[in-house]
Amino acid sequence: MTEWWKKSPRLSGRELTFVALASLLIAVIQFWPLVLHLGTDIPLDLGDPLPQSWQVAWDGYALLHQPLSFFQSNQFWPQPDTLAYSDALIGYTPAGLFGSGPQAAVARYDLLFLFAFALPFFGAYLLARELGAPRWAALVAGAAYAYAPWRMEQGGHLHVISSGGIPITIALLLRGYRRESAGLIFAGWAVATWQLSLGFSLGLQLLYLLMLLGAVVGIFWWRAGRPLPPRRVVIATLTGCALLAVVGFVLSRPYLRVLAAHPEAHRSAQIINYYSPPLRGFIAAPETNLIWGSITEPIRAGMAAAPEKTLFPGLAILLLVAIGLGWRGYPRGLRIGLLVAAAGSALCSLGFRQTGIGVYLPYHFLYHFLPGWQGIRVSGRLQTITTLPLALLAAGGAARVAAAAATRWRRESLAATTAALLTLVVLVEGSGIVYPHPRVPVAPAGLAGLQPPLLQLPSSPWDNRRYLLWSTAGFPPMLNGRTSFEPLFLRHTLRKLDHLQAPDSIATLRRIGVRTVVIDTAESGSEIWTRAALRIPASSAFSREWRRPLLILKLRPLASKPLGAARQK
Repeated sequence: MTEWWKKSPRLSGRELTFVALASLLIAVIQFWPLVLHLGTDIPLDLGDPLPQSWQVAWDGYALLHQPLSFFQSNQFWPQPDTLAYSDALIGYTPAGLFGSGPQAAVARYDLLFLFAFALPFFGAYLLARELGAPRWAALVAGAAYAYAPWRMEQGGHLHVISSGGIPITIALLLRGYRRESAGLIFAGWAVATWQLSLGFSLGLQLLYLLMLLGAVVGIFWWRAGRPLPPRRVVIATLTGCALLAVVGFVLSRPYLRVLAAHPEAHRSAQIINYYSPPLRGFIAAPETNLIWGSITEPIRAGMAAAPEKTLFPGLAILLLVAIGLGWRGYPRGLRIGLLVAAAGSALCSLGFRQTGIGVYLPYHFLYHFLPGWQGIRVSGRLQTITTLPLALLAAGGAARVAAAAATRWRRESLAATTAALLTLVVLVEGSGIVYPHPRVPVAPAGLAGLQPPLLQLPSSPWDNRRYLLWSTAGFPPMLNGRTSFEPLFLRHTLRKLDHLQAPDSIATLRRIGVRTVVIDTAESGSEIWTRAALRIPASSAFSREWRRPLLILKLRPLASKPLGAARQK
């Protein structure tokens, strides 16, 4: 093991450039023809990708126009810290600086979606190479990590598929400490900070993984006689850890304020239980998977919330893992460690149950005792960590198969060819070529120039996702919004309005500070709102205007200061 630790392979600029370009090209091919529809189509469905398009657009807008009020977004007005109602994707803020409006937001999301598959491929390749895998075998690690079948169902969760920073962090830190390079060490901690800034769903997983790896390294360091590391290594480590700690602390503040102000945002044990997958989830592939989607449909049929419970890592990957356990290019201890890590993470991804033997699953401990872990709603997302050691072992399996092929036919070139074919098999098994890319609805022209704050109706979760995307044209404050929990403020307001049938509906909205009510009469569920709006007697408090298919109610402000004139604190 000591000899292995000293071996840090040479990585040429040509090799890194080739893999980076290959990563991008594979992502484009895997999700073809999405690249031909940038700005008009969006991956998977019209659900969470729409508000996540808004999130990245808001990040760029806020940085330019209100950097000191970054988390005070235009949704759920007039509540504070509304960007912190879900993972804010802050690490993608630089992308949000380019372009404006809904079409730019969708194009930006499409490109980030492709990037979110290309970067994990590149990162897993780097880590496999640093651990000792040959170049062509390391491509299998990239393919297995980025395109494991279960990831296809998470395509609507950009904060979940954006996992490339995890293997890159470990690769940079491993290489940095091996070579005693302060620059690489600090870069590793900086990448970890960036991964955390994308969201706590994966950021917390990475933090605890680094703590665990640090404990393992500490044990080996102690057993080696506690050698004193070079001063530059200590300084780089302390500086990098400080950066991670400070950024983590600053980012956590608005999320903690939201939890304190909104008890409904807490992830109860009942919610965790609901989203916890059954054991058969490991052999259930997403519906969107090219090879296994239809074959495993009977398995998915009996699972509630199946999109969050399909955890199939891929048959080809598992076969290569089994072969890779015997590959001597990795030290025996490393192979055992990777297998234990994969098994432990997979066990945790099962979540827990409130009754029966499922109460004793390890995720129950994580939920109750690890700080921040209660904020993670879906235990199955731990498959991100599970997939990484599987991918690294699969690279060892590919190297072993390739070496056997080259020995049998006495041709060294067969090793690279065999590994390339295995990479292709893994890519096909996790292919997104049949991935849906629906057309994004275009905002009605009548929305332009309306006086904010707005209330757009109807206000179902599906409607609010669309409104958020459309709001990227100027980001007008509005009561509407979309997150993983329903704020009581909005629920109570809509209930009090009673579909505008309550006698004091207009007065209620004016007290809050709403200036414009927009009813999209072309949408399902708008009929009751439209009939009520047309029946409200005309008065000096508001006026009606048709901008078909929109019915606009323009509310005149109260003489006194409305409740929403300033953000609630």
